[in-house]
Amino acid sequence: MPLSEQEQRLLDEMERHLMSNDTDVVSAPSRALSYRNIVLGSILVLAGLGALVVGVSIGFNTGFLGIGIGVLGFLLMVGGVIFAVTPTRGAPAPAPTASKPRAARPAGSSFMDRMNDRWDRRHENP
Repeated sequence: MPLSEQEQRLLDEMERHLMSNDTDVVSAPSRALSYRNIVLGSILVLAGLGALVVGVSIGFNTGFLGIGIGVLGFLLMVGGVIFAVTPTRGAPAPAPTASKPRAARPAGSSFMDRMNDRWDRRHENP
């Protein structure tokens, strides 16, 4: 079923937008999450949760000391989450695994050209 004129114009506009922004996506520096940061951040969150529970439990008896410990535990939890999800700056990008060799591509083929070729091949062999 062919596309209507409006759908074709919208598709062309999205394709132009993708092609103009594609270089921005590809050239963006890769910043991966560090396993070490995730583990240390999780430990900080657990320690903060423990401090929060202790602060709440002794807060009924001591007043301000319990509130202070609870607030400190909450800040420790927030800091642990921020530390865990912050990507490292100097980490190398993970190397792609060579599971199977890829077919050679023409040097000047763009993403959309390859997708169009795949679409054509798919519909040639029903």
